[in-house]
Amino acid sequence: MKTLRDAKVGETVKVVKLHGTGAVKRRIMDMGLTRGIEVYVRKVAPLGDPVEVNLRGYELSLRKADAEMVEIDGEEETTPEPAETEPAEKD
Repeated sequence: MKTLRDAKVGETVKVVKLHGTGAVKRRIMDMGLTRGIEVYVRKVAPLGDPVEVNLRGYELSLRKADAEMVEIDGEEETTPEPAETEPAEKD
């Protein structure tokens, strides 16, 4: 499971699910983080707290603990494998 805390700076991600219960989950939803919304990760502080994101036309700073409650889409980024090339013909 990839969370908003795992997202890299400059990445745009989509919210899949909110974890947490009660008042904490409600507070996150009140800030505009709801399922299906796209979030752009603008900055991350050197120690990872807070995370600054852009969503719904405004900037929002989240604590690490809150960012971990937001599940996002996307598989882990992998480096593409080099394409196999045909051996060069000898003259």
